[in-house]
Amino acid sequence: MIRKTWISVAVAACAAVCLQTAQAQVVGHQTIGISVTEADAILAGWSVKRSILGKPVFNEQGQQVGKVYDIVVAPDKSVSYAIVDAQRFVGMRHDVAVPIEQLDFADGKLVLPGATREALKAMPVFQYTKMPAMPKPRDAYQHP
Repeated sequence: MIRKTWISVAVAACAAVCLQTAQAQVVGHQTIGISVTEADAILAGWSVKRSILGKPVFNEQGQQVGKVYDIVVAPDKSVSYAIVDAQRFVGMRHDVAVPIEQLDFADGKLVLPGATREALKAMPVFQYTKMPAMPKPRDAYQHP
């Protein structure tokens, strides 16, 4: 009987210490990971790798105008541009940056409305050499 009581006390003490340790926060540190609410919000979105990268881009006429091969994430963590390889459509090496809000999904296809050969040729060529090879640390950007 006494042995069971000591085991119960020891288990309760360990549980109390574990709970206190798990809830303790250190000033100046942030929690790693996401909350359950954030996890649910993620499930409402879609995967860039599965839904966009490497996928063909079509215009409203059903012509393939290119293929998405990169996504640019802005310093504010927003997905800002899709880099589209329009080489086959315009007949020369021509990568273009397309604002992500201009792309849409229709009938299971990624669509860039208004994408004509002339419109894509008129867009400036996207040049990776002008982008930094390594992102800056977050604290290097000024946040409002």
